[in-house]
Amino acid sequence: MQPIGQILRLQVQRSSLKVGQAPRRRYDPAPLCAVPRLTLEDGGVVGWSEQGERLDDVHHPSHPASKHRGDNGVSLCFTAHYEAMRDRFGAHLVDGLAAENILIGTDQLYGEHDLAAGLLIETADGERVRLGDVTVATPCVEFARFSLRFPEDARPDRTVADALAFLNDGMRGYYASYRGAPAQIQVGDRVWIG
Repeated sequence: MQPIGQILRLQVQRSSLKVGQAPRRRYDPAPLCAVPRLTLEDGGVVGWSEQGERLDDVHHPSHPASKHRGDNGVSLCFTAHYEAMRDRFGAHLVDGLAAENILIGTDQLYGEHDLAAGLLIETADGERVRLGDVTVATPCVEFARFSLRFPEDARPDRTVADALAFLNDGMRGYYASYRGAPAQIQVGDRVWIG
């Protein structure tokens, strides 16, 4: 196993981040909610507020407006990826803005091939939680436009296509699957490849 780093942020997406109607649909990160802990379940993640309130992620099958597809129940990204996105697009791309559930602190960029063996999270109480089937979370046009601060009324052009190409291949993050009994993870838990 190869150590990566620690979980720095956990969050849920309370509702869709794509708002409005095409062609004026846009990316709005307002529904993102940072939480101190997540429960991983077969179908997705559940967040828990400081007060103990259950917050289903919009990709969880039990969410009333679920966007669950079977392969998008858990999402993750790395702080090094955010550094690269900020270098390209600007300081407005703060950590967590790409809507991943799990943000892992590291100074290394990871490609899909690096994560083929999956990830292992060790919780504060020593439990080991495995995430597998790691795949690229393909970026959407709305996030690319948001990253570019592209004018809302302008038609997408080559700069949007270039942004999508840059954000692909895992730069914007990954999806993973979790199978097993519900498991809790929290900020500070350690993460390994393998």
